[in-house]
Amino acid sequence: QVQLVESGGGLVQPGGSLRLSCVSSRSFWTIYAVGWYRQSPGGKQRELVATITNDGSDGTTNYADSVKGRFTISRDNAKRTVYLQMDNLSGEDTAVYYCNGRSYHDVNYWGQGTQVTVSS
Repeated sequence: QVQLVESGGGLVQPGGSLRLSCVSSRSFWTIYAVGWYRQSPGGKQRELVATITNDGSDGTTNYADSVKGRFTISRDNAKRTVYLQMDNLSGEDTAVYYCNGRSYHDVNYWGQGTQVTVSS
C-alpha cells in the first residue's frame, strides 16, 4: 500500500503560478512511477498531466502536450515528495489534481485530490 497526500491547490489568476506537493508513505525507489493527473469540471476521466519514472537517478519525465513548457514535475527522494510547478496557468487548467503512484506490479495508488481553480 502507498498513501499519497497532496497539498498546494487553490485559486490563482490567469497567468499565475502554483506548486503542488505530494508526500508518499513509501520510498520512491519502491515505486515505478509517480505523477499527476487531473479531472476537469464535467470531465469524464482523469487525464495525465506529468509523470516521472524511477529509471535512473533523475528519472524520466513525461508531460501532456497541453502543459509542456508551462509545468515542471520534480521529486525529492529524501523527502518522498513529488512536486508539480505550474506556471502561466489558464482557465483550462482548472481541475482537481490527483497524485498518482504506480507500483512495479502495475498497481495504481491515488491521493485524495487537490482543487486548482484559475479565474480572475
